[in-house]
Parts: sequence; C-alpha cells; structure tokens
Amino acid sequence: MIRRARLLAVTATLAAGALGVISSTQTWLTVTLTQGADEALLVAGAAAIPVLAPLSLAVLALGAALSIVGLVLRYVFGALTVAIAAVLGWQTWVSFVERPTSAVASTVTGATGISGADAVADLVAAVTITPWPVVTLVGWVLLLAAGILTLVTARTWRGAGRRYRTDAATSTASPAAPLDAVDSWDGLSRGEDPTR
Repeated sequence: MIRRARLLAVTATLAAGALGVISSTQTWLTVTLTQGADEALLVAGAAAIPVLAPLSLAVLALGAALSIVGLVLRYVFGALTVAIAAVLGWQTWVSFVERPTSAVASTVTGATGISGADAVADLVAAVTITPWPVVTLVGWVLLLAAGILTLVTARTWRGAGRRYRTDAATSTASPAAPLDAVDSWDGLSRGEDPTR
C-alpha cells in the first residue's frame, strides 16, 4: 500500500478533478416556478456552485503536478487538496440538503429577468435534485482521502526522475564522466559552452 501511495493519491486526485469538471456541466437542480415559465428550469452544477469548475480545474492541475514535485511541495499540495475538498464538499452538501435559493438565483434571473433574493424566493415553487450532487459529493470524499494519503505518505515517495532534477542536483555529476545527449542539452540550458 505504501509503495503505491503516490499512484493512488495522484490517480484519485485526477479522477476527482475530472468528475468535478464533468459535473459542472450537468443538471444538478430542477426549478419549478409559480409563474413566468411554462417548463421547469434546469440548473447546472456551475450555476449552483460558481466555484465548482475553477476549483475542479485546480484539482486537475494539482494532481498532475503532484506526480513530479519534491517533498515540500507534496505537503503543500496535499494541504491544498484537503482544503479544496472541504470547501467543495461543504458547498455540494449545502446545495444537496438545503437547496438554497442562491443556488438557483442566476438561472431564475436569466429566465425571468427578476433579481433579488426575496423576489426569486417568491417565484420558486419547488426545487428538485438530480443524482449529480450526490455523485459529486462522493468525488469530494475521494479527493479528501487522496489529500490525507498524500500528507501521510509524502515522505515515503520516491524522488522524481533525473529529468526533473534542478541544476544543483545535476552539477554534482563527475566531470570525467562522458556526457550523453541529455547532459549536453542541460549544459546548453545552463549557458555552458559545449565546445570547451
């Protein structure tokens, strides 16, 4: 389990981020109005939780970067993952359980032209929920577990490969050793003259 912790953490983070992005485009809530619309209004996840899509994209970026970062950034990214999972989990839970008027306000305003919390609340007759908030909430629980796994096992992960090392790590190579093509390109990147 510990040997595969990096793979599990990265995979779970990427899966949760992808689920969040997909979920942001799906219908979360269906709104029936007392007047002004003949059909029920469909509220997408991004309309119910405005930060859903941007934070889901941030989770995808964290998952991708987590696979190559060093020890300190593993802890930073693990903490960020836990924080994002907590924020998105809480907002998803609120939209699922309480179904606040604020979650449907932008959609109702777009359909009717009426704005204001009280005016929108008076227009809403019923709000029904689809399975997407529940599925997304499971994704945030998975993300929280991935963040905790990262924090607990970050020290046991193997270091990144040679291609991700910094200049300081590569400069310790023996000068007498023959240079391969990668070393030559790295030397050019550092500004070294290859003809010397």
